[in-house]
Amino acid sequence: MKDNEIIDLFLARDEKAIEAVSAKYHSYCYKIAWNLLANKEDAEECLNDTWFSVWSRIPPARPLALAQFCGQITRNLSIDRLRKKHAGKRPDVHMADVLGEMDQLNIAYTMDDQLAEKELLKIINDFLGKLKAEDRDIFVRRYWFLDSIAAISKRHHMSAGSVKMNLYRNRKKLQKVLEKEGGRL
Repeated sequence: MKDNEIIDLFLARDEKAIEAVSAKYHSYCYKIAWNLLANKEDAEECLNDTWFSVWSRIPPARPLALAQFCGQITRNLSIDRLRKKHAGKRPDVHMADVLGEMDQLNIAYTMDDQLAEKELLKIINDFLGKLKAEDRDIFVRRYWFLDSIAAISKRHHMSAGSVKMNLYRNRKKLQKVLEKEGGRL
């Protein structure tokens, strides 16, 4: 079933919409949840919350890209679940690494204060569009899907050190773009 047909089912408040979106995007969203939570039960529960949230948000929203819409909801719910699960505890080393790497981009300013969400998305999409396909895949795998360095290394037949250096260089490039764009807004 096409995304527009699924969205139309949601807009008509037809419960078949949940079955359709789950059938089409279960494995995609499960991968996002699994990479964050590394627990089958938590990932499945997060997916149930995702489908409920999609049902609650459509309408009034009519997403342009249903996969991205579901993936973003899954990612946010997974991060929230991870924070609640590890509140007061030492976080998973993998997650601490990813969050620490991304924190480097927020040194000079708070993006929420200076950039509207749409503008930020456009800047990041433009940045990613200018990267070579391999660099873009490495960056997205790490910071969207939250894949481990080892998984990315295996996927791209690179050493862990090469992947880390690739990510470091591209984070620095993105940081420069964000600082430049933040100064003009």
